[in-house]
Amino acid sequence: MESVFATDRLTALLPAIRKFVLDELVPLEKEHSNRPFKQTEKILAAKRELVKQNGWWNLHLPEAEGGKGLTLCEFAQISETLSLAPYYGQYTFNCQAPDIGNTELISRFASTAIKEKFLQPLLDGKIRSCFSMTEPEFAGSNPTRLATTAVREGDTYLINGHKWFTSSADGAAFAVVMAVTNPDAAAHERASMIIVPADTPGFELVRNIPIFGETGEGWASHAEIRYVNCRVPVINRIGEEGMGFRLAQERLGPGRIHHCMRWVGIAEKALDLLCKRAASREMEEGVMLGEKQFIQGYIAESRVEIDAARLLVLRTARNMDELGAKAVRDEISGIKFYVANMVLKVLDRAIQVHGGMGLTDETLLANLYQHERGARIWDGADEVHKQVLAISILKKYGLDIKKKKQ
Repeated sequence: MESVFATDRLTALLPAIRKFVLDELVPLEKEHSNRPFKQTEKILAAKRELVKQNGWWNLHLPEAEGGKGLTLCEFAQISETLSLAPYYGQYTFNCQAPDIGNTELISRFASTAIKEKFLQPLLDGKIRSCFSMTEPEFAGSNPTRLATTAVREGDTYLINGHKWFTSSADGAAFAVVMAVTNPDAAAHERASMIIVPADTPGFELVRNIPIFGETGEGWASHAEIRYVNCRVPVINRIGEEGMGFRLAQERLGPGRIHHCMRWVGIAEKALDLLCKRAASREMEEGVMLGEKQFIQGYIAESRVEIDAARLLVLRTARNMDELGAKAVRDEISGIKFYVANMVLKVLDRAIQVHGGMGLTDETLLANLYQHERGARIWDGADEVHKQVLAISILKKYGLDIKKKKQ
């Protein structure tokens, strides 16, 4: 399907990338549940070399840093294509979360010294990173409330705190840690973002947290971490002191768009599996599952919902490219809860059409549903984004709820 947001660069890139994903990565899914993680990592290392040879490495970054200089709207469409192989695509192209957010953050706001020490190895794919903001003691939807502190002592920070859901910490070379550096400042100016190498004394990876009973490894992990008297140089800070909240918003805005287009790709994959099952599964002699009106409803609803989600996300990405993140805050809230719910509905229908097999590892559907249920929680729960959007709309009608609360 030709995109109304297509560009000459995309017209040249997308067909080749799609073919690579379908030919090189999708076949790996057959053994996904049985293959040890280390073996997967080794297989994908070879695929990453092919990506580099084809000139597709770091597509999301500026040309000065080895990328293609794609706009967010252009890259979003590539992200959807990579998600046709959801467990392999982004990693193989070196644009997996949270590295993609960390590279963009460091690229835009960090010093030259940080870029040389931490960014370049990320760009080369030699290391991975993690993002350490959420704390078990406070609501993750409110990043102004943090207990982790970074106390300045001369040219160093002494960091103490407790984090969890630190994405991809298992095997990461460093963490981007959000910690309170200015406790007496206004709520949105208390925290800073500081790079903490994983080999720093006091960096304790407590465990990889099981999700729905499964414990991820490597870039698929969600870790609990304690920072116990971790001492790092002040030059490891990204941006100025007190910029942590602002940097978090700068990071999460594009990140939410990346997530949403990844979910669109996963929904496309689920609908494809649904349709193949409907067209091939015989319910009774001579009658296919797809002839049942219930199933036809699933297919029609899924098709329209996916197309609507894609257009909403790409419109938001284009507006961010042209107007900046601040101008599309409402749109980002809208796509975040709409697309998260859409992908879960499509996955649920695909599971239902597969019957009992849909609950097994015979397809990726059960595993994908298990993994993507978090879509309605991470990067802001549905309820938070709906409230933000509603408050913004009501303000246009003269009801300033935020001002009223103050």
